[in-house]
Amino acid sequence: MKFFIDTADIDAIRAWQSTGLIDGVTTNPTLAAKAGRAFIPLIEDICACISGPVSAEVTATEAEVMVREARILAGIAPNVAVKVPLTRDGLRACRALSDDGIQVNVTLCFSPAQAILAAKAGAAFVSPFVGRLDDIGARGMELIADVMEIYGNYPAFSTEVIVASVRHPVHVVEAARIGADIATVPPDVLDKMYNHPLTDRGVDAFLADWAGLGQSILDPSNTETRA
Repeated sequence: MKFFIDTADIDAIRAWQSTGLIDGVTTNPTLAAKAGRAFIPLIEDICACISGPVSAEVTATEAEVMVREARILAGIAPNVAVKVPLTRDGLRACRALSDDGIQVNVTLCFSPAQAILAAKAGAAFVSPFVGRLDDIGARGMELIADVMEIYGNYPAFSTEVIVASVRHPVHVVEAARIGADIATVPPDVLDKMYNHPLTDRGVDAFLADWAGLGQSILDPSNTETRA
């Protein structure tokens, strides 16, 4: 399973990229607004520090204008994946861009029917929003299971499923159990994934025991000569 980081915070992206655990980045207009920077220079900086796909979203609602915006975004770097909404115009734009070899991430997917249309339009990625479905009392992960089952019936579909609107580590674990291709995860949820009180307690106990030995692994004198 691939991990994308869902943020426009360049410092968070750099920090997580240094771990070797991140395969790509997703952004959207809301995240870009929170970053408080000009959009295109921000995408340039993100693409410069990560080699995987970087999703950058169009702001137009008409297909022809989406395509024009998308070509500008795709020209920023070869790893840009243009995000378009799952609307009639978004699918038209997806088809045109995909036919020209531009990666497209069709976003705001909330039903299996929509996901089928995204795959038919040639999307490189489709982003079902599980958290927003949970918010209205639906079961977001059921959508992921349905889409993965449907896509599995058709080997010609090359669209990868990005589990989006991830709210907590359980979403990630359930996505992995289902077999989703990618989870795009906010930095705070990534932090929660490795934090566990028993891990912290164990580390503290090991360090206390080691301190009692008064040794250092880095000290070259801390060796024994064996016969």
